[in-house]
Amino acid sequence: MGTLGSFYGIIRLDQPATGTYGWQVRLQRGGVRHARYFSDRTSGGDQQSLAAAVAWRDELLASLSNEMQVRVCVSSSRNSSGVIGVNRVIIRTSLGVEYVFWQASWTPLQGRRQSIRFSVKRHGDEGAFQLAVAARRQATGL
Repeated sequence: MGTLGSFYGIIRLDQPATGTYGWQVRLQRGGVRHARYFSDRTSGGDQQSLAAAVAWRDELLASLSNEMQVRVCVSSSRNSSGVIGVNRVIIRTSLGVEYVFWQASWTPLQGRRQSIRFSVKRHGDEGAFQLAVAARRQATGL
């Protein structure tokens, strides 16, 4: 499963008190939760239930990626661009000069943030925005 790891969105449930043994897939996209439980008993064992969970998760991710749009969240006070990790930056110098950028940010390693900016003056507002979206996608592999 690429850079996400083989257990992305999958957890093991072992609850002897209730006789629950199996794997659960839980993902959320666009505010919609997707979940399914794969029991060891009905799947033929823990390896078979894990294989079924991975297959279902991979099919779900493939179908959801076909539906994803460039703008992956709604605008809010915390995200006015509509794209996670992409924001508009305005820098004002002490002389009153303004520089406007679209910035893409991501975290390749825990505790280490990276970003790249694209000038609105050089690329235009939409062009700088699209470059930032593309840079974020390339950096995160999404």
